[in-house]
Amino acid sequence: MRTVSTTSTTSSTSTTRVRGRRAATAGAALLAALTLTAAACGPDGPAAPAAPPTALPKAAPTSLGDLSGWKLEDWARYVAESGFTNQVPPGYWTTARTEAAKARPTPEYALTAAGPAGVERDAPPAAVQARPQPHPYGPDSALVGKLLMTTPQGDAVCSGTVVADPLNPGRSNLVYTAAHCLHDGKGGAWVKNLVFVPAFNRDGQAARGKPYGDQQAAPYGRWTAVRAMVSPTWLQESGVGAHDQYDYGIVRVRGESASGPSLEEAVGGSVPVWFNAPREQITSAAVFGYPVERPFDGMELQRCDSPAAPGRLSFDRSRPPMYVIGCTMTGGAGGGGWFITKDGKPNLVSVSSLGNPGSVKQGPAGYRAGPSLQDQAKQAFDYFAKNVK
Repeated sequence: MRTVSTTSTTSSTSTTRVRGRRAATAGAALLAALTLTAAACGPDGPAAPAAPPTALPKAAPTSLGDLSGWKLEDWARYVAESGFTNQVPPGYWTTARTEAAKARPTPEYALTAAGPAGVERDAPPAAVQARPQPHPYGPDSALVGKLLMTTPQGDAVCSGTVVADPLNPGRSNLVYTAAHCLHDGKGGAWVKNLVFVPAFNRDGQAARGKPYGDQQAAPYGRWTAVRAMVSPTWLQESGVGAHDQYDYGIVRVRGESASGPSLEEAVGGSVPVWFNAPREQITSAAVFGYPVERPFDGMELQRCDSPAAPGRLSFDRSRPPMYVIGCTMTGGAGGGGWFITKDGKPNLVSVSSLGNPGSVKQGPAGYRAGPSLQDQAKQAFDYFAKNVK
């Protein structure tokens, strides 16, 4: 278990949840309202390798939380120096290798333990039992998938979501996930062999211990990551604590065929990211992911529908407090999308970051926490969507 590290000196008093009008709700039909759009083909090509990572751009502001002063060249240098490369050997992700992949470790934090100075948190939420999404997955849930990767510890899995590209309506090749699914943080490295498998096991025909083929496991194929970016804060900090409040990442993918459709066209839709969402309008949430650790086996898309407004967890008051909901999903669900309904349509407002994945010592998994996607996240996404091809 990773230990909490924080240097904040703020009060440890609990914050009070603000309950506003019920403008955003989740429920059993949360994603059924997904709007599908028709568009032309347009997958992205591979990117050239970048230079090894060094530090933040020398001319950039020193504040990791507020990057509003960054210029175009600051972002360009940051992306280049972060050093993401990804060369996946042909045929690497066989069904057997995919099935054997372990959960990418979820940063752990115990909400019931005595909090260090500076941590502000609401009372632990009641656990919400995860339940499998019914088969077959339609276009409303096919936009959620598995992220497969290789780490120094071996092959691993996280979760991700197809999100709308405002510059390419209906033709998005963007996947939103957690930074910890892509990079180890300060002193660490990027994952390797990174691919996205949307709607893994869509029809429910793949099962452990039984033979199945690629069409059952990956009905929309495997999409190779060509570019990726995480929060600048993530690369400059480590441990479990304040930088988890910026635990977000973006991936641009390409399909197996150079002349094929975009990711959004292939799966039938995408979901917009709602940046700077007013907290009082998020009165419930539905969380999706592919948990691998017990009692799950990674073969089913699971969801937790929280009927309550998310609680708060903050290690640093100068950063947006994290959302917290009850959820029994375990490792492998990290990076999975959090959905609310806005104007009758689903929007993504967070991704799974911290949790207590469950253990003999801690007991069953009981909660998930995700970053509030405010100004820094929007700045990063806008730059990535427009400039990182």
